[in-house]
Amino acid sequence: MMTAGALVMGREHCARRGWDDAHAMLSAADRESALSADDLVLLATATQMLGLDGEVSALWLRAHSAYVEQQNRLKAVRCAYWLILPLLFRGDMAQAGGWIARAQRLLTDEDADCAEHGYLLCTMALRAVREGKIAAAREDFAEAARIGDRTQEADLIAQARHGEGRTLIGLGETERGAALLDEVMTSVIGGAVSPLTAGVIYCSVLEACQEMYDLRRAQEWTDAMTTWCAQQPDGMGFRGRCLVHRAELMQVHGAWSGASEEAERARERFMRPPPQRAIGLAHYRIAELHRLRGSFLEAGEAYRQTSQAGLDPQPGLALLRLAQGQTAAASTAIERAAAEVRDTRRRWRLLPALVEISVATGEVARARAAAEELARFAASRNTPALLATSAHASGAVMLAEGDARGALVALREAFTLWQTLGAPYDAACARVLIGRACRALHDADTATLELVCAQRTFAELGAAYDQSRTRELLREEGGGDADGALTPRETEVLRLVATGKTNRAIAASLGISEKTIARHVSNIFMKLGLANRAAATAYAYEHGVLGRST
Repeated sequence: MMTAGALVMGREHCARRGWDDAHAMLSAADRESALSADDLVLLATATQMLGLDGEVSALWLRAHSAYVEQQNRLKAVRCAYWLILPLLFRGDMAQAGGWIARAQRLLTDEDADCAEHGYLLCTMALRAVREGKIAAAREDFAEAARIGDRTQEADLIAQARHGEGRTLIGLGETERGAALLDEVMTSVIGGAVSPLTAGVIYCSVLEACQEMYDLRRAQEWTDAMTTWCAQQPDGMGFRGRCLVHRAELMQVHGAWSGASEEAERARERFMRPPPQRAIGLAHYRIAELHRLRGSFLEAGEAYRQTSQAGLDPQPGLALLRLAQGQTAAASTAIERAAAEVRDTRRRWRLLPALVEISVATGEVARARAAAEELARFAASRNTPALLATSAHASGAVMLAEGDARGALVALREAFTLWQTLGAPYDAACARVLIGRACRALHDADTATLELVCAQRTFAELGAAYDQSRTRELLREEGGGDADGALTPRETEVLRLVATGKTNRAIAASLGISEKTIARHVSNIFMKLGLANRAAATAYAYEHGVLGRST
């Protein structure tokens, strides 16, 4: 009776997508008496949605074997499909090939138009992708989609068309490929496909957006998937690489705390048995967030773990060395990485850092060549993020070459694009260069305004290193004043803020209105890039403001 009750409840929880409860009930029933093949599929689905990789393969294998014993070859092939996918994703090609051969044998006497032939074609296409045979993979995906249309199999249609879209992008037909991905994601969001298929496709589409440098599309689909995820709060499957990509999106949009949490979750996910090689992606994202925050020791350790996992920690490690003042090491590392990488996606990631480091080390010709290559990439892809990156790099090079006016045009374009994309850190970095260009043109007021705005953004983000560098530029702009161009009255107000006085108390002390004090406090926060009174107090102590006479 207990087994029967647990079975009924487990099935009901699966229908409601309550994966945690479904897993508990069906597992309990399985311990009492071995589940049927159909119920094993339900348990495998719940287990996979929870991300329990150490358990799920054994369940799919049991279901497969049970169907073979029943001579239900079609359902056995469907189970084999879910065994093959993770093998291909992990690069276990021999095992994947063995299972593909077994599935082919099971389908020998079946109708060539059955949906299972389509699923098998998808696995063969994925294997071809791993082998670099993109054109052949596209043909297999296209044929699988045609089988899906004939059999009206929604999951097969979605997986095949999504695969065709990915291969079109790989063949350089970006617009056609992206349009197919959008079509497939519409069916995912609309609930036309199963949760397992939805998870696989979302993660893959997000990865494709990263490859295309199409942050806007990635964010749009990520927002849309929030509703889907909310319908199954227990679901944790397919969230290793997804979490890394989501962390990168959050980093771009300035949500660094959330990005750190996602990256840490991805790291923990990859560490679960069986451990996955992709853990290096999580280590790298964690390292990047430490570097941006100025936590250089932690960043260095995370880059070391990235390398230990088999992933080249560039360009992040080179940028870390640059921030630490090790310019020779930074220059050598980025030049080495750029020289050996031919993959387009990897070069997109390396070229902006190559420009930044080359400019910093005075190798302007190398920076110019890298910026021009980046411009060619941007023109061919025509995505806002890549155009912003290219304009940013071109502006930095022109500034280094002494063309401040030309630099301003490019940097203003970059700033506008970064703002449109909701990328506050990159926008602030562009403003720093704009400020330097304005200073070169002797426009001190505009230079100060741009630097102050950048400083405030860095402070809000917690970008300690960039905040410190911008503060130094502000001091230079203010003629060496340690308070970054504060007026004598503002310095006096800052001293009183640091003693713990309220605006009303400061106004009474100085004999001016509370409204005027509020304006002074706002100006102080803006000029120094400070977020609140506590930060102002810390700044005052750090720079000896309390010891000055009023």
